[in-house]
Amino acid sequence: MSETVLAGGCQCGAVRFRASGPFKVAVCHCRMCQKAFGNYFAPLVTAKDVEWTRGTPALFRSSNLARRGFCASCGTPLFYLGDDDEACELAGGAFDRPEAVPPTLQINLKDRVAFFDTLPEVPHHKNVEKEAAFKATVATHQHPDHDTDVWPPPSKA
Repeated sequence: MSETVLAGGCQCGAVRFRASGPFKVAVCHCRMCQKAFGNYFAPLVTAKDVEWTRGTPALFRSSNLARRGFCASCGTPLFYLGDDDEACELAGGAFDRPEAVPPTLQINLKDRVAFFDTLPEVPHHKNVEKEAAFKATVATHQHPDHDTDVWPPPSKA
């Protein structure tokens, strides 16, 4: 894992960050992470240094030992921080390039959902025309996967 800097942020663009590696990336299966992310697991990227470049995450004390950060405007989960932790664990999907932070470890397997290992076997959607029609008609308000000087753009404000 090399020393690198990656950017990311929430879905609406109100909160942005820059993080320095090397990164340690784990998939957490604990029930608390499942609830916090609204997902079957949480990809967590431990970053050496984190700088909030736009906005400030809201905080929720999810236990007596930790807090979780999220965007107060759109609800995107952004990080987990244990009270005794020196490093922040950022949400893997919040990075602009999530493929740059692949998981290298799974933790809390006791809570892993039973079908997790069979997900690659689930049939894929093959209606290309329907997907293309959806993409042509959707008007997304999602922040792009790169830093912007101003968000939202003046025409979308």
